[in-house]
Amino acid sequence: MAIRDSTARDARFADRQEAGRQLAERLLPLAPESPVVVALPRGGVPVAREIALALEAPLDVLAVRKLGAPHNPEYGIGAVAEGGARVIDHEAIAGLGVNGGALESIVERETAELGRRVDLYRGDRPPLDLAGRTAIVVDDGIATGVTDAAALRAARRRKPRRLVLAVPVCAPDSAQMLREYADEVVCLRAPRLFYGVGQWYRDFSQVSDEEVVAALEQLRDDAV
Repeated sequence: MAIRDSTARDARFADRQEAGRQLAERLLPLAPESPVVVALPRGGVPVAREIALALEAPLDVLAVRKLGAPHNPEYGIGAVAEGGARVIDHEAIAGLGVNGGALESIVERETAELGRRVDLYRGDRPPLDLAGRTAIVVDDGIATGVTDAAALRAARRRKPRRLVLAVPVCAPDSAQMLREYADEVVCLRAPRLFYGVGQWYRDFSQVSDEEVVAALEQLRDDAV
């Protein structure tokens, strides 16, 4: 697992595009494998676009939704990805006293939102085939790692030959946990003091649905 510890404020990325270009340099040795780049929308898409351009690889998305606690939606108790893959934080559920019925209700709601986003981003096109390919799953950063774990579990079901997770910045413990799901984790910054992904970008503006669709239309069919 390629991880570098960085704590200095000047280690911040200007924006997601710069982060993607730096990641692309680290990932260039994978270009001969004709990889497929798969982004977690929405924030992972500008990062992944730079990687796809540099590696001359097609770009797709893998939609994932955090499962928020019933009375505090910002507190994640798991995640669900398109295709039905899910990761549940059973310790958090037990601590909060979330029963099975409440959990399934949350899963159903977020699965419906997943469907909406997949229709918006991909339309009637099927997802890119990962079978036998090197798949590079890209996010703009990892905090708890739960959504990334669900994404990797979903990607693994599609039988890639090699599964790589690539992110600009990550919480060290979460990156270590994700080694269970990926063949390799590439992370440029792994600060000991990690308070959130956004602190490692000077510009962490929200990514729009329109930006996601435009990137996919440009790069989805390249180098297939």
